[in-house]
Order: sequence, then structure tokens, then C-alpha cells
Amino acid sequence: MASLIFFIFLLFLSRIPFAFPFKRSLIILPFIVFLLLLTPFLGESSGSYNIVANELNLPYPWTVFLTVSLKAWLSTLYLILLSSTTRFPDLLKGLEKLKVPHLIIITLSFMYRYIFVFQDEAFRMKRARDARSKEGNVLWHINSLGSIIGSLFIRAYERGERVYKAMLARGFNGEISSTSEFKLKPVDLLFLIASSLFLLTIRVIG
Repeated sequence: MASLIFFIFLLFLSRIPFAFPFKRSLIILPFIVFLLLLTPFLGESSGSYNIVANELNLPYPWTVFLTVSLKAWLSTLYLILLSSTTRFPDLLKGLEKLKVPHLIIITLSFMYRYIFVFQDEAFRMKRARDARSKEGNVLWHINSLGSIIGSLFIRAYERGERVYKAMLARGFNGEISSTSEFKLKPVDLLFLIASSLFLLTIRVIG
């Protein structure tokens, strides 16, 4: 509950439309449904799941389900808020300042750059398939989907090689560039202190 209240507090400060992150967080629904299907197979145990479910005297499997689902949903909300208020290059630069392994940062950087290219390529291939023959049974669609995935992998590899060579020609040296200067300012300290007091107050009241 404290995490949700703190998220609403941050959402108010960010001036993002209130419904925006909650709508985007629905992407986690398939994970929750999958976890729900596994709930009957969870046996009794003495886990450390201390949330409202324990106060309601729910069975252990349902306690696990509620705990994991709530944590996953709150984590998704915070990620959406972070990505909506921070430019991606600044986010990568911040991770670099926090001493996150360089390989992870570079992987995230290339993934962010290529994912939209791959998406456009996949849409073009799908339109080409539909233009040739949109009608077909389920087996035909499965076969065509397999062909699209295989072709997309080959095109993605070739496109990645060309883009990487172009980046090297423009002076790419593996470092994350950002126009923002990262320094700890008084307003940052004030926000850190206020956030800590806010969470402490909620913890004490709760």
C-alpha cells in the first residue's frame, strides 16, 4: 500500500495524466493470468509473504499469487513512470553513473534503437503477405508466420551489421552520449529527503 501511495505522489509531481500509467500497466495481465493458472499447483508452505492477504487468512497459494501480482504490477507502474519522465539516453547515462555493467547498457541501447526498425520491417513483410493472399486456413497462417520470423531474423542481422558500420563511421566508441549534465543538485537532495520522510510516515502510520 505504501508503494502505491508513493507512486501516486510521484505521479502527481510528474504531471502525467493520471490514467496513462494505469492503462499502460495492463500489459502485465498475461503474466498475472499465467500465474493464476499455476496457483492450484502451489502447495502449503511457510513463506514470508506478509501482505494484506495474510490478514485476510487466505490460503498460502492465493497469498503468493496476490503478493507476486501486486509486486509485478507496481514495478510495471514505476517503470512506466520512469520511462515517461526520463529521456532514454539520459536513463542510460544514469545507469552508467550508477556503475551498471557496460555490457548491459550497450545491449539496452542497441535494443532501443533496433526494436522500432524490426517492428517496421515486420509490418512491411506482413502487408506484403496479405497483399499476395489474405485468405487462408490456420495452417497456412502458421506457415507464413514462420517464414516471416525466419526472414526477419536474416534481415535484422544484415541491417544490424550495416547500422553498426555506419555508427563506427560516425565516431561511435561504445560510450553513451547525453546532452544533460548529471550532478547532484540541492533540489535532488530535497526530493530524496522528502521522499524518505514520506515513506517513513506511511510505514509508521501503517
